[in-house]
Amino acid sequence: MSDLNPAAAAYAKKLRVRACGICIKENKLLLMRHSNTIGNNAFWAPPGGGLQYGETIHDCLRREFEEETGLQVEVNRFLFVNEFLQEPLHAVEFFFEVNPVGGEMTTGSDPEAEDGNQLIEHLQWLSVKEIQAIPFGDKHRSLQLLLSLDDLLGLPHNFMP
Repeated sequence: MSDLNPAAAAYAKKLRVRACGICIKENKLLLMRHSNTIGNNAFWAPPGGGLQYGETIHDCLRREFEEETGLQVEVNRFLFVNEFLQEPLHAVEFFFEVNPVGGEMTTGSDPEAEDGNQLIEHLQWLSVKEIQAIPFGDKHRSLQLLLSLDDLLGLPHNFMP
């Protein structure tokens, strides 16, 4: 566990179920930059977080988006599932398309972590080119081979100029 950021230690040796949102605006994807987690320099990923007992997955995603981004979102269609397993972390992540319906964008925090022990560092809209420029190991698996934002939405590529 020596490579694990101490701020991520609370998630170690536990199976987490996470709800994550794909939020696209003006051909850019909303991403969170977290400090290093395990064996990376930073970690870029769509906003989202852990499901709490008794909470629906849609309620979880709305809550997490508001906590992390300041935005209120409507949850649209289910897109895909991802399993993350890199000892000692294990998560099953459900991704949904979301649209902002209120709030004001701001870099938020994880309420379960103390102020000096936050993983969240920055919130930003990024183009596909900007996402591709992030080192492979510093971005979520769903972003590593991204060619188009349509990939995330399960849509066919549009190769029109």
